[in-house]
Amino acid sequence: MLQVKRAVIVFVSFSLLCGLVYPLGITAIAQILFPYQSRGSLLISGNQCIGSELIGQMFTSPKYFHGRPSATDPAYNAGGSAGSNLGPSSAQLLEQVKERIAEMRRENGLSPATPVPADMVLASASGLDPHISMRSAMLQVRRVAGERGLPEAEVELLLRHYVETPLLRMWGQERVNVLRLNMALDTRGNNHTIN
Repeated sequence: MLQVKRAVIVFVSFSLLCGLVYPLGITAIAQILFPYQSRGSLLISGNQCIGSELIGQMFTSPKYFHGRPSATDPAYNAGGSAGSNLGPSSAQLLEQVKERIAEMRRENGLSPATPVPADMVLASASGLDPHISMRSAMLQVRRVAGERGLPEAEVELLLRHYVETPLLRMWGQERVNVLRLNMALDTRGNNHTIN
């Protein structure tokens, strides 16, 4: 009977410690030290939450920079984060990539010889990546500038302002958060709003 009593005390103690005290303590520390990140890195415009800078959004309007494709259904569904699981030999993936390349070239007035970056035609492993490469963004500058009636140089300058450098300036590549960039465009030119 003594063994059962000890087992119950240890079970209840560790359940409270690991299931209540520790999570609440870590949450409190995170709220104090990293308030923006611990609340989901939410981007606010006025009194409206536009989204999280950590999760991509689907932009189809020509006045916005477009992000990379999403493998989730519906697109950028954070509740169903997943890759497509289509391998490099998949005929379905090959057809999707061909369609995306053609669409990227058509939307942006690119010649058939212009290489299209992989991040504009392939979904990330999570299907939620909010970033595109600098090259992918530069290919869209002319379209966005034309749609907004802004000089290309002004859109490019804004784009360069939102470039994120590689981790410790060593790992990864320069990238652009599409949602942050599109919000800046809305603030800067023509006062269009993200829908």
